[in-house]
Amino acid sequence: MTEFSWNWIRSRRKTVSIEVTREGTVNLRTPYRVAKKDAERIISEKRDWILRALERVRERLRARPEPDEKEKERLRRLAARVIPERVALYSEKMGLYPSGIRITSARKRFGSCSPADRLCFSLYLMQYPPEAVDYVVVHELAHIRHKNHGKDFYGLVASVLPDYRQRIRLLKQ
Repeated sequence: MTEFSWNWIRSRRKTVSIEVTREGTVNLRTPYRVAKKDAERIISEKRDWILRALERVRERLRARPEPDEKEKERLRRLAARVIPERVALYSEKMGLYPSGIRITSARKRFGSCSPADRLCFSLYLMQYPPEAVDYVVVHELAHIRHKNHGKDFYGLVASVLPDYRQRIRLLKQ
């Protein structure tokens, strides 16, 4: 029927969704009551969208292949050296100080700020230009003052990095 495989995940949900993961897995999520022929019809109707999404995954993997364990360890060591330096620099500029810093292997987000003002940064951030790293550092430090993405939050980010929008684009490439 299709030139890709897909997983059918049935659960106590009310809606239908199709997900193409960053690894290229296609998941169809449906309520229990959806029949097999309906699931196949949904996949068939969304075939073009799924193929485009799978192609985007392949392009991303070609452009930035998944690092092996040795490369991940190199990125972790680099992040452990670079990120605390950048946090210290921008903490002084902004007058905002985290309660701690951690390097993680998070794949879906480059950074986070806990309610206790502890900052986490993904080791994969080291695959991006320094301008992008600085943006993520400033973004997370700004969350110490503003725990949202409102106007005041972005005003603070812009006061430190007026070109922050261009830096965001570096993270999306």
